Amino acid sequence: MNKSMKDLVADARSRVDGIAPADAHRAMAQGDVILDVRETAELKSDGAIEGAIHIPRGLVEAQADPETGKANEALAAKRDGTGRVHVLCASGARAALAADSLRQMGYDTAVIEGGLAGWKDAGLPLRA
Repeated sequence: MNKSMKDLVADARSRVDGIAPADAHRAMAQGDVILDVRETAELKSDGAIEGAIHIPRGLVEAQADPETGKANEALAAKRDGTGRVHVLCASGARAALAADSLRQMGYDTAVIEGGLAGWKDAGLPLRA
C-alpha cells in the first residue's frame, strides 16, 4: 500500500510525544535542546529561536550520528540520555518525521506543538 506524506507524518506522530512551546522553552533553560529543522531561508524570513540548533530536515540523520564524522556536537551530546531534543518546524510535519528518526537513533524526542506559529502564539522570544 502506498502512503501519502500525511500518512507518514501521522505514523511518526504516533510514536513521538508532543510538547507545548512554553514547556519546551523552559526545558531548554534546564539543558534540553531545541532542534529547528526548517530551511535556512525560513529562518531568515520567519525568525529563529535563540539558542536552538538549526539543521535542515534533510541533514538531520547525518548530523545526529556521531559515526558520520559530520555530527553536530550539541545534538549528538543528547544521544546519551542527558536530555531531550524538542523538534520544531513551521507546522509540525517535518518535525514529526525528524523526531521519529531521532527516536529510532536513540534520542529522547518531542515535537513542539504548533511549530513556529505555536511558538510565536505563545509569545516566546525569537532572535532578531
